Amino acid sequence: MSELALIDSHAHLEMKQFSDNLDQVIHRARAAGLIHIVTVGSTLAESRRAVKIAKQYHDVSAVVGIHPHDAQDSDDHTINELKSLAENDEVVAIGETGLDFFRNRSPRPLQEDSFRKHIKLAVETGLPLVVHVRDAYERSLQIMAEQPLPERGFVIHCFSGTVDDASDFLKMGAFLSFTGTVTFPSRKNREWTEKVLSAVPLERIMVETDCPYLTPHPFRGKRNEPANVILVVKKIAELKGLSFDDVTRVTSRNAINFFKLSISLPGSTIAYTIRDSVYLNVTGKCTNECIYCQRTTDPVVKGHNLRLSMDPGVDEMIQALETEGWQDRSEVVFCGYGEPTIRLEEIKEVARRLKDSGAEKVRLNTNGLGNLIHKRSIAGDLKELVDVVSVSLNAQDARTYTQLCRPTYGRESFNSLLDFSRECISAGIEVVLTVVDHPSVDIPKCRKIAHRMGAEFRVRHLNEVG
Repeated sequence: MSELALIDSHAHLEMKQFSDNLDQVIHRARAAGLIHIVTVGSTLAESRRAVKIAKQYHDVSAVVGIHPHDAQDSDDHTINELKSLAENDEVVAIGETGLDFFRNRSPRPLQEDSFRKHIKLAVETGLPLVVHVRDAYERSLQIMAEQPLPERGFVIHCFSGTVDDASDFLKMGAFLSFTGTVTFPSRKNREWTEKVLSAVPLERIMVETDCPYLTPHPFRGKRNEPANVILVVKKIAELKGLSFDDVTRVTSRNAINFFKLSISLPGSTIAYTIRDSVYLNVTGKCTNECIYCQRTTDPVVKGHNLRLSMDPGVDEMIQALETEGWQDRSEVVFCGYGEPTIRLEEIKEVARRLKDSGAEKVRLNTNGLGNLIHKRSIAGDLKELVDVVSVSLNAQDARTYTQLCRPTYGRESFNSLLDFSRECISAGIEVVLTVVDHPSVDIPKCRKIAHRMGAEFRVRHLNEVG
């Protein structure tokens, strides 16, 4: 079992608050499980210190830029100095830049000019951009829409906007980073946190402390430091119904890819855990080519790389499950990015061994086309081996299903998956029909289909895989 450890994607170790005990701060971060810290310059002098710190500590990287509070200092000389600093290998992004119309410590026209210069600098250096926005989301979007953006993208650090703001930035390809503010206990803040985090896919989230500021609850009033990013992760996990390891794994992968950190990502996996379920990556092959599926482009689910060079054998799957500690999980799920029933005999053998070893719950996630694949009814094969079958219904009729899922077997696929689902129910297997909330899907009609046949029904979010 290979898990990525925590990354604080935005800290200010270069600030004077850490000048007396930086070694101890970094030691505490490592002891808390952090594998990397990104320290972010706010002035030219602090950007220089950030680079110096990153050279001193192997697990720290630097970002160089001028904060909007100091936008009046973003003259051509300063921008050229930042460009020179960016040539250091330790520098992984440009920023933080942006707009702060809350405090307005620099005149707004100067903030906007500085913002444009930083965007241009990120484009020129080939680095991503770290953006600060406070009470200026609409204007920030306008400025970013007016000019070329860095190819490697941008992150809105310490996101504090609305759900609509989040949606607008996500459409531009942004990452959104969250701080200790998500832990603040006031009713207004809890409501904001729940709404925004529900709307933002974990795959577009990074976590940060913004230390020495924004200390998470219950330590507010004390100096913040990187080790406290644990509290941010715990709160996101709680609100998204995920495990601490799930959020750690995904947000760390996001940070590694965004900043191109020199940290190796785990290779492909056969057994993998999400929440309290252990999944089996059965095959990379599928009979459908769903328009929203990333199986062939980026087969990653909740931070797990599911790209297979070849399908695993029965013994390999059993060994992978043992390594993953399946006995301590709530269920074993045949899944992956391919269609598991393509390998029906292997599924049956693994399920048989699991049941012989005392497995209480075995689930199969399928597109429901096993009857077409094997040219016969397969529900009887699954009886007494599989407790739950989750079928991707994904449409209210054959026409919509064919358009969205592009099945190899054509229009007969939709009725075949319905027949398979009914046969599983008749065989005493619990059936859950699921749909993705794609605009073409009529969810109420899909719910009726499920209820009429006696199946459970669940809606999956289009942009939230796993």
